[in-house]
Amino acid sequence: MNKNRNSLVLLVSAVVVSAVLTFIITASIFIGWKQFYPDSIKFDTSQVKSENIAKFNTVRNLLKSEYYENVNENTLLEGAISGMVSSLGDRYTSYFSAQQWQSIQEDILGSFTGVGITITRQSDGSMQIDNVYSDSPAMKIGIKVNDRIIKVEGEDIRAIKDKAEVFDLVRGTGSSKVKLTIFRPADEKIIDFDIVKGKIKVDNIQSKMLPDSIGYIRIDKFDGEIASFFNQKLDSLISNGMKGLIIDVRDDPGGYYDQVCDIADRLLPKDVIVYTEDKFKVKKIEYSDSKELGLPLVILINGNSASASEILSGAIKDNKKGILIGTKTFGKGLVQKPTPLGDGSGLNITIARYFTPSGICIHGIGIMPDIEVEPALKYKTTKASEIPKEEDLQLLKAIEVIGNQIIK
Repeated sequence: MNKNRNSLVLLVSAVVVSAVLTFIITASIFIGWKQFYPDSIKFDTSQVKSENIAKFNTVRNLLKSEYYENVNENTLLEGAISGMVSSLGDRYTSYFSAQQWQSIQEDILGSFTGVGITITRQSDGSMQIDNVYSDSPAMKIGIKVNDRIIKVEGEDIRAIKDKAEVFDLVRGTGSSKVKLTIFRPADEKIIDFDIVKGKIKVDNIQSKMLPDSIGYIRIDKFDGEIASFFNQKLDSLISNGMKGLIIDVRDDPGGYYDQVCDIADRLLPKDVIVYTEDKFKVKKIEYSDSKELGLPLVILINGNSASASEILSGAIKDNKKGILIGTKTFGKGLVQKPTPLGDGSGLNITIARYFTPSGICIHGIGIMPDIEVEPALKYKTTKASEIPKEEDLQLLKAIEVIGNQIIK
């Protein structure tokens, strides 16, 4: 009797174990082994050579066992991720650490919450203030360029080796205010500042009315809020009697795709602005509506006008709604998708090429101006915004061209 009972128990146990193993194996096939072992690194053996997998593990183990200092495996993994992205050979597809990602997002969004300063680490460990944004909390409280931050919330940052940790302290992550202790070399004294953080707007657009009612708008970057500010400035110029418009995108590296499409929509009649095409040949076309500016228009361009600047220039040129003046543009015809990752880091992935309305991908080619004008020789390497107006040959030509159109 006992023998039969033991046999039955063994049989039931075998069935249970078999069922569990069958479930795990089946689930791992349909759900993925990572559901059971989320921390494991998997390789698709149909795509990756087994010797490369072995080499990966060999190199990691050698570094851990033989490198002359202790190796942090998280650092190795960060490096592997960065190397994986850079191996594509695409300068626009990039991996960014958490600190880099935050800085990039602040830069391209056009506004951020902070005290309103830019800083760089000095050899003594202090942080030198390189720029104080106008109308920022830092400016209002009296912080000046060349001041050096030596303490944050009473903690001496000169003793902290990790630069990223120092940046986070200065930003005062998660708090509404921050206490900075600075050394002012000009006065040779130490000052404490209690600063309440606020919204900082990066000034990426400027406008003015030139003689003969010619409007001028310079866009330094197509940030995440630029279309709204462009419309405000354009409306103001129109209400003040503007008869023609110069848009200056010289040295503008680009920015948000949707923002430049919104700006082009304001200028163009109903037509194609731009279209993209991904690796599956799927097209996405952006159209403007029937409303247009309807005034003489010139776009100023140069070799540093890239990406969104070229989308605007290409749309204006191909739709014959303005004149391009300056020199050939940079030639960036790719679209990136910013993808934040769970730990604060991020990835920019090139997802498509873009084409001007006439069907040209300008990547590596650029856009030629309708009227080619080189800057004066002494200003060849000078930013366009820093050239005196009376010596800016490209701007002077734009004013001449607009003036002739107004007269007609």
